[in-house]
Amino acid sequence: MPAPIPAPGAPEARAQGPGALRDRHGRVAADLRVSLTDRCNLRCTYCMPEAGLPWLLKPTLLTDDEVSRLVRIAVRDLGVREVRFTGGEPLLRPGLTDIVKEAAALEPRPEISLTTNAIGLDRLAEALVGAGLDRVNVSLDTLDPATFKELAKRDRLEATLRGIAGAAAAGLAPVKINTVLMRGVNDAEAPALLHFAIEHGYELRFIEQMPLDAAGVWRRDEMVTAAEILDALRAEFDLLPDPAHRGSAPAETWLVDGGPAKVGVIGSVTRPFCGDCDRTRLTADGQVRNCLFARGETDLRGLMREGASDAEIAGRWREAMWGKLPGHGIDDPSFLQPARPMSAIGG
Repeated sequence: MPAPIPAPGAPEARAQGPGALRDRHGRVAADLRVSLTDRCNLRCTYCMPEAGLPWLLKPTLLTDDEVSRLVRIAVRDLGVREVRFTGGEPLLRPGLTDIVKEAAALEPRPEISLTTNAIGLDRLAEALVGAGLDRVNVSLDTLDPATFKELAKRDRLEATLRGIAGAAAAGLAPVKINTVLMRGVNDAEAPALLHFAIEHGYELRFIEQMPLDAAGVWRRDEMVTAAEILDALRAEFDLLPDPAHRGSAPAETWLVDGGPAKVGVIGSVTRPFCGDCDRTRLTADGQVRNCLFARGETDLRGLMREGASDAEIAGRWREAMWGKLPGHGIDDPSFLQPARPMSAIGG
């Protein structure tokens, strides 16, 4: 069961709120990742097979109203301060703009972001900004059309670049670029990607490939590590540790050539940050995951559809987070990859 709630006047209570999503290791989840769909219009090899996956059936997906209700409970009752909508590809969700608008109307207003491949974002960016979207994280693994097609199994690089430019033009700045390097595929592109990001005013973050592929073929010895990424960048740039406090942010950041440009590296595998993790995740079918690598889930969709009150849902959510393990355990010999791939969990 959750720890005793601090007295209302205690410093801990003022900082975390009486109903915060605490776990038994002292962490508090204030960042909610909400997957809006498991579908995607790309087939990135580190995420899903070229033929796609058995998609979630529509009746199992949360409706727009159900998504908005759970986000409202998280913000109003559970102390969530940041909401990021993910997928799959969230731009494929027809009700995305209305969902963002509902989240932006909450009090206290959370920071609202979107993780996307940016295909079609040039057409939707202004409407999303008008609805209340604050920023975007865009997946971009290469600047070479042939390599993009090899990685994503779709010839859509130009569409992605248009979407990124459209997001920046609409005011979703700074646009953050997320890159996964694959050994022998795009690992030589690290410096070129950083040059591109600096030229356009984007913030680049490299992410170690994680064991979340649908085929389950991830191998640590084939992964491009954070140390290798930094070595590749230092061949062309002077990198100095960012003096700004990292807090719960997953990326370690460096000043590029003295700043102000920065580059981040998320070493989820070789430099885990589990001790500072502040995330809670909600899948497109209404399951709470207290860790990206969790083996179990807590069903809020069923609870909601059975007529549960907001207070009952909040209580179940707290219980789910209380059981969070101290770390993801990738280095443990007993580690098992989650049954769901990344596209079904949400980033």
